[in-house]
Amino acid sequence: MSVVSIPIVNKNYPMGCEDGQEARLIELGKMVDARAREILDKIGPLPESALLATLCIVLADEVQNRSHTPLNDTDLKEILARIREIKRKITQ
Repeated sequence: MSVVSIPIVNKNYPMGCEDGQEARLIELGKMVDARAREILDKIGPLPESALLATLCIVLADEVQNRSHTPLNDTDLKEILARIREIKRKITQ
């Protein structure tokens, strides 16, 4: 297991992940950081807990809305790659 430091709005959060997943976690962290910064740009400074709650609601809303949109070829390729990766790990 690896630990990666994920910066979100100028604060680092250490997060554990499976070996080999560090780059993915860093990319996800960049996406979360970008959304957090967008929220702060729109509504101004917030205490950390309020930002966290707002960010969770915004991301949950995006996930829910995304589940209603059809998957494109890129989405399907990513899902297939992830399934193959899990299969490879299981069958080792």
